[in-house]
Amino acid sequence: MNSEDIKEGEAKALCRTYARYPLAVSRGQGTKLITPEGRVYTDLLAGIAVCNLGHSHPELVEVICSQAAKLIHVSNLFYQEEQVSLARRLLGTSHLERVFFCNSGAEANEGAIKLARRYMREGRGQERFEIITLSGSFHGRTLATLTATGQDKIKTGFGPLPEGFITVPFADLAAMEAAISERTAAVLVEMIQGEGGVRPLPEDYARDLAALCAKRGVLLIVDEIQTGVGRTGKFWAHQHLGLTPDIVTVAKGLAGGLPMGAVMCSEEVSKGFPPGSHGTTFGGNALISAVADKVIEIIERDDLCGRAARMGDWLRERLEGLKARFPDRIVDVRVHGLMIGIELAQPGADVWKALLEQGFILNLTQDTVLRLLPPLVITQEELEAFVVALESILSAL
Repeated sequence: MNSEDIKEGEAKALCRTYARYPLAVSRGQGTKLITPEGRVYTDLLAGIAVCNLGHSHPELVEVICSQAAKLIHVSNLFYQEEQVSLARRLLGTSHLERVFFCNSGAEANEGAIKLARRYMREGRGQERFEIITLSGSFHGRTLATLTATGQDKIKTGFGPLPEGFITVPFADLAAMEAAISERTAAVLVEMIQGEGGVRPLPEDYARDLAALCAKRGVLLIVDEIQTGVGRTGKFWAHQHLGLTPDIVTVAKGLAGGLPMGAVMCSEEVSKGFPPGSHGTTFGGNALISAVADKVIEIIERDDLCGRAARMGDWLRERLEGLKARFPDRIVDVRVHGLMIGIELAQPGADVWKALLEQGFILNLTQDTVLRLLPPLVITQEELEAFVVALESILSAL
């Protein structure tokens, strides 16, 4: 099918939940995406921080084929070598000691919420159930995780929403301290809000929040769905500040494009998940676990975390130069490894569209923030081409 055939077919068959970009994609190779008609785009979004190794990485293709010929799925009724190997490798990147595998970021955050509540009741014997989150956050689209999300626009029409969630202002420690009570089970935060506009927690606030949670006996859950797996220049964003959260959630970049999420926790907190308390049919099946294991191996072997940090440092300097040249058009540049936000002084739809027309795929969040989440294997030459294109577009405004 050509692009128009695909668009017409979708219009008649799929629910209209997505405002699609105006192009169809038929294949990918490395950092490039290609339409049915053969037009090539530079992918600066990586499936929204998913394809950290780019598209059709040969080692992942090899693992997918070989594992599919061996074992794809048997359910979690059985012990599986692939899960054990992945668990060891994943936990080896962190201070945490136990992991539960699932299928997505929303499921990971849902699992973390359930774990925090059940641990408080069954592990500590305390009737603590409230989860506190921050304004501007995004934690998923299940009923619980959209309730936890600090953006009203995604909640419209889905009420009544679950009880037990409180949202406090972003980076306001006094508000957080006032919200924590004897009912609080956990505080759930992103180190850098992705959908919120690539907005990092201030370092002092993040450290003070961790100390406050420890002092008040509240679990700290860090949502690393978008920031994890090397995106920010370390394997986990919280490692930049030396934090040791009780629970960490991950998905997106974990399995190179296959659907996978995980909840990692301490040995103590894992008491909240005894046999029969939580589960999933597909989570961590043999195929996806084998691929995720290879993804982590490659990231560590090729030092893609360090590479992301170096590329981010270079790109920050180039973008700061653009900001100095166009102070009336660029409000802020936020670069954390290869998680990049360019905040414009006005709605950025026209700039985003012009970049797409010039062959660069990225997205626009909060109406004014150009968000880049490129593969960790992106080249300096490809990023330089983006900067040149952005410069020409801003010059023409």
